[in-house]
Amino acid sequence: MATEKNSDAAETSLRTLIVDDEPLAVERMQVICASLEAIAVVGTANDGAAALRLIEALSPDLVLLDMTMPELDGLSVARALSKMDVKPAIIFVTAHDSFAVEAFDCDAVDYVLKPVTPERLKRAIERAIDRRGSEGTKESEWLAELWVPHRSELLRIEVAQVSRIDAERDYVRLHVGTDDAAQDVSSRSYLLLQTIAGLEKRLDPGEFIRIHRSTILRRDAIRGLRHDGLGVWSAELADGEALRIGRTYLSKVKAMAGR
Repeated sequence: MATEKNSDAAETSLRTLIVDDEPLAVERMQVICASLEAIAVVGTANDGAAALRLIEALSPDLVLLDMTMPELDGLSVARALSKMDVKPAIIFVTAHDSFAVEAFDCDAVDYVLKPVTPERLKRAIERAIDRRGSEGTKESEWLAELWVPHRSELLRIEVAQVSRIDAERDYVRLHVGTDDAAQDVSSRSYLLLQTIAGLEKRLDPGEFIRIHRSTILRRDAIRGLRHDGLGVWSAELADGEALRIGRTYLSKVKAMAGR
């Protein structure tokens, strides 16, 4: 019976390839993976070129991919895989939190920061399994989630939770709505290394509208428009705050209101 159970588990596990240029990191990942029934390690690679060869030979379901490797780095490997008809899911495993935007442009399932814990990797693998179960459904061309550095890990933010986006030099600040009045401001806003113009292109224009060179709002967060005189208009938010609308964006905002 135990043999049958182990056989069934192996058949349903994600066949996984570990890619990292540091042998100790590969060894640690193998130890963690051995404790997780949802995956079965089928091979390891120490550089990007070897990873691509093994992926072609082994057809794994999942690749645990280091970001920074000499010559062919993790992003290059992921971009090469994106051209495959049948490609494995990718979970980036890295010591750097500054590549999250690029990682999810490559359709990564998750972005796990080192040092990796079994609990964090397990959550990432559960996301890979969920995505595998939803294969065949049409994906939207617009962003559905963002990953932002928060304390010692990356936090998943659903775009549907974001009410406002402000530009702060090379960053944007995401304001996330909450029903918990006890939460402080820092727990409801997050910095992401991304320009506001770049992020605007990836947001559903049916859900978000840019009202100023420094501000994007969720459309349903706007309670009304106010004329302040001399051609100056403001957008009034549900909490009573009024944000000035830039002249460049005024016609589009008025069109939203049927004006």
